[in-house]
Amino acid sequence: MQKLWTGRTIGSVNETANDFHSSIRFDARLYKQDIQGSVAHAAMLGKQGILPAADVEKIITGLGELLSDIESGNVTFSADAEDIHMNIETLLTERIGDAGKRLHTGRSRNDQVATDMRLYVKAEIDQLIAALQNLVAVFCGQAENNLHTIMPGFTHLQHAQPVTFAHHLMAYVEMFRRDAGRLQDCRARMDECPLGSGAMASTTYLIDRALTAEILGFAAITQNSQDAVSDRDYCIELAAALSIMMMHLSRFCEEIILWCSAAYNYIELDDGWCTGSSIMPQKKNPDMAELIRGKSGRVYGDLIALLTVMKALPLAYNKDMQEDKEALFDAIDTTKLCLDVFMPMVQTMRVKPDVMRKAASLGYMNATDAADFLVRKGLPFRDAYKIVGQLVTRCIALNTTLDELPLAEYQAASPLFTADVVASISIENCVAGRNVPGGPAPEAVQAHINHVKGLL
Repeated sequence: MQKLWTGRTIGSVNETANDFHSSIRFDARLYKQDIQGSVAHAAMLGKQGILPAADVEKIITGLGELLSDIESGNVTFSADAEDIHMNIETLLTERIGDAGKRLHTGRSRNDQVATDMRLYVKAEIDQLIAALQNLVAVFCGQAENNLHTIMPGFTHLQHAQPVTFAHHLMAYVEMFRRDAGRLQDCRARMDECPLGSGAMASTTYLIDRALTAEILGFAAITQNSQDAVSDRDYCIELAAALSIMMMHLSRFCEEIILWCSAAYNYIELDDGWCTGSSIMPQKKNPDMAELIRGKSGRVYGDLIALLTVMKALPLAYNKDMQEDKEALFDAIDTTKLCLDVFMPMVQTMRVKPDVMRKAASLGYMNATDAADFLVRKGLPFRDAYKIVGQLVTRCIALNTTLDELPLAEYQAASPLFTADVVASISIENCVAGRNVPGGPAPEAVQAHINHVKGLL
């Protein structure tokens, strides 16, 4: 097959080199965006009088039929045509003749692929944002079901203060909302059309770039032709946003893995999202959570690959940039796959409130509230802190808890302690008393859930 760019070179490309150079095995997924961009480009060329109306009609009709055939599985792409752009142009020309050869007037594969990638990334970001909105809804649903499920809150993986499971879940809701915000920011920044930038120095044809951008649904056009064809910062930005999102998924998966263990036993995953052991019949493994935790590293690798490809490229386009696609496609595919598993896994997990409540009674998590009791009696917090610290030491010596410590022990530590101290530092009151915006009290968490639902 003769290359469309044949002219300067003599003879055929070495077969190994041709396979190495070809990108159709992975950029074939851009066929829809490539045809979409070609239709817009042809329409603009016709409006500007650069191409005859008859040729434009043939091109647009031919591209529409080609799209239909591709989606019906009736088209086979060829590695000899190198990439999706050359494949589409070659197939079109075979169908409509010389009019197909005129389609490339006023453009280059450099601005063509940049346009295809931006169209593809925009569509994928929209899908990812929709998935995150669904995920937030799942977390809000679980939170509403567990407004009064008390559990230990942790710092340093040590029991710290009591919270509710709803409050814990809503912490992740805020993370996922920021993930969606990063995706929206990325989409807004890259919503500019590169078509018309040519290979790197635009074109001498009197094209209408604004019209092309409008047809393709871009908010604006790129302002510098070299930048338009030679940067992929939006791909890097998306990969970074996906890496942060995967980090959030991984953190919650780590907690799921801990909570499923016999040591915690806070939750039980639905059998549909677990596996067994080949040798230990009692095992029920949270493999899906472990895989998501592992796949976060894969997405991180995609980000590093993109940064490394781009880190030393001079302006303008370089063939190295062909390596942007596999990494970005993998980051997107992996994240979407993980979301598809993560959502139903969380939605169907069974929470064990009694086990969580029992765990919340351990570790002297009401110590801060005991100190606050003294502060409300007028004692400076640092003095109260020291007194309660000594009381905890006393509890350890007596093998008891602050809830069960006799009043005499309290009053020996400070005469400001009165008989109502034990009731005021009950785990339930410790949680209910933190009824401030962002706090774990059921009323505060319900307000947070209502706020998020309003945003959805």
